[in-house]
Amino acid sequence: MFENRLRSKRLWDRIVSADEAARLITDGMTVGMSGFTRAGEAKAVPLALAEKAKRDPLKITLMTGASLGNNLDRTLVEAHAIARRMPFQSDPGMRKAINDGEVMFIDQHLSETVEFLRSGQLAPVDVAVIEATAITEEGAIVPTTSVGNSASFAILAPKVIVEVNLSQPEALEGLHDIYIPTKRPSREAIPVVAPDSRIGVPFIPIPSEKIAAIVLTESSDSASTVEPPDAETNAIAGHLTEFLLNEVRHGRLTERLLPLQAGIGTIANAVLHGFGETPFHDLTMYSEVLQDSTFDLMDAGKLNFASGSSMTLSTEKHLRVLSAIERYKRRLVLRPQEISNHPEVIRRLGIIAINTALELDIYGNVNSTHVGGTHMMNGIGGSGDFARNAYMSIFVTKSLAKNGAISRVVPMVSHVDHTEHDVDILVTEIGLADLRGLAPRERAKVIIDNCAHPRYREALADYYKRALLRGGQTPHLIEEALGWHDNLRRTGKMLASSPPDEIG
Repeated sequence: MFENRLRSKRLWDRIVSADEAARLITDGMTVGMSGFTRAGEAKAVPLALAEKAKRDPLKITLMTGASLGNNLDRTLVEAHAIARRMPFQSDPGMRKAINDGEVMFIDQHLSETVEFLRSGQLAPVDVAVIEATAITEEGAIVPTTSVGNSASFAILAPKVIVEVNLSQPEALEGLHDIYIPTKRPSREAIPVVAPDSRIGVPFIPIPSEKIAAIVLTESSDSASTVEPPDAETNAIAGHLTEFLLNEVRHGRLTERLLPLQAGIGTIANAVLHGFGETPFHDLTMYSEVLQDSTFDLMDAGKLNFASGSSMTLSTEKHLRVLSAIERYKRRLVLRPQEISNHPEVIRRLGIIAINTALELDIYGNVNSTHVGGTHMMNGIGGSGDFARNAYMSIFVTKSLAKNGAISRVVPMVSHVDHTEHDVDILVTEIGLADLRGLAPRERAKVIIDNCAHPRYREALADYYKRALLRGGQTPHLIEEALGWHDNLRRTGKMLASSPPDEIG
């Protein structure tokens, strides 16, 4: 029964079907939905909204924390219900609509979205749709497996639709730490001084009269799409581990390291997983997404505490963690993403940030978002929040893609998300480039020698050698700088001399 989840009896008469709740959303509205990296999204009302849009065409601006699970982005796009989308997505159907120009996508640092909303720099949220574990006696919302932007959406929107998910364990209550920064320009410092700092309340405080509808659901989060480690990701983890051990030997770190952050994805998850076989101990994490590796490290006795904004887990790990959430809860906290990703906090805690590059160039610029410089993949997410403010900014990637037709190390990236100024360490399965204290001309040699695949290394060295003849702080052959990308566009491979079947 729902009574222990909906503890305010005066709200019981607001229980409606998903179809009835979706009627509160009309054409032209801005809708803020819960959900962060396929965790904790509202699941029934978006589907009902898609069906409504098929019957009576409408388009909305959709804001979330990050990506939605349960194919919701695809379903809404197929119903032609989305005019604008922000700040992050990862669905192939949504991606196609963005690249076709059907959906206007605002790719934004995850720490910034609600800051823009509060200051009126974005159109206000008309309706918030939030998944909850429970609603308290006072009408406050207890989130589920993510916080993301849910708290600010619910606080700022005049109407809130709450999906109470009865399949989420009641023991999630108490996991969250909801803190909203004070107003500018006299904002107080955010008092997070360690990953385990708790500075807010364990629910989203809103007046109960704002809750316009309550929908009861029993749907699960989508499973993580992260693949298990392979030989290349293990090699990347090995290079990074040896580098960090060397930092310990030189006294710049201890075996406890500093708080860790890892972006979502197979490579970053594999790198963290590899820490289980190292001398590092008593680790902490201050990140956005808590993945399988977070709980593997906890179970191995390596990780003491983890702070994030969501838990995005494989099917097996999800079942095991949620069934034992009481045991894990004392070592976890989920925060709003503007706190998990806040530059002030990241700089204060001295985060070691590990994020994934789509491609990188010989001077250390990183592309995280655009294929061929034009086509959006997912978005910058929180990588920029961490990269610019971390104690150490690390980007990892495999050196090749598409069976070797693509080198991820190129003369010039086709799109820049993270400039050379925000990148300290680059790692591929080939090796590691430590860029700290190096000028561009020094960076180029280190990156080519240590990170490029051997079949592309000679071509990169030749490009750089000829570029040096032109001179400059950052030598380039402008007429050739994007030539590899043009070759790929025209022929399907970056270099005519390196066909895919000749590259391992």
